Amino acid sequence: METQQYANHRKLDPLFHFVLLWLTLIVLIGAVIYAVRSLIAGEGVSTALLLLGLSVIAAILVMLVRTYALKSQDRAIRAEEQLRHFILTGKPIDPRLSLRQIIALRFAGDQEYPELCHKAAEENMRPDDIKKAIRTWRADHHRL
Repeated sequence: METQQYANHRKLDPLFHFVLLWLTLIVLIGAVIYAVRSLIAGEGVSTALLLLGLSVIAAILVMLVRTYALKSQDRAIRAEEQLRHFILTGKPIDPRLSLRQIIALRFAGDQEYPELCHKAAEENMRPDDIKKAIRTWRADHHRL
């Protein structure tokens, strides 16, 4: 596996991002076209509307599945990083840090983590700036 660093830390799930999203979009567009054609022709309207409704439900479910998975990962990362900060410093993590900042800080190695947490809170650093400031990258191969 390639060494993770700032330049290559973003990950995509091919099955979700390149298959499921596109198939959902194609089905939704097809259902809209079918519904419009059925309404114009005046035939099969109930079937077309049912198909459109199911397609909209499928699209919403696809987005909710992704959102709920990311929220669960965010909660786990927050808990892990709060524990990590407490283990390294004996103090709770600064409450001024936003979730996005904490998520960015997870890539910092243990040596620089406490100092970077303090700097991020004091300077209200953007998550991208936090990642760029990391000298010793700590890989996270589990988040998608």
